[in-house]
Amino acid sequence: MVKPNIGIINALIRITCGLMMVSWGTSRLHRKPHSNTSFITIFLGSMKVAEGITRFCPLVFLYKKNADDNSNENSNSEPINPS
Repeated sequence: MVKPNIGIINALIRITCGLMMVSWGTSRLHRKPHSNTSFITIFLGSMKVAEGITRFCPLVFLYKKNADDNSNENSNSEPINPS
């Protein structure tokens, strides 16, 4: 099971924006059925809804992991004495 890495307010904002993107893409798809932009918008909106429901964002996870790796790398190095 994945630990949530975003807050409740952030999750609610992601769900709201994701549903708005899905509805906008669906209405645009109805007007122009062969538009790739509509499919991309629906896909990205559904990803935002899923992130909000699960309260897990892969980009936040990678950012925090990278920040932790960089802090561990800097703390393990010995200080350089310019003598």
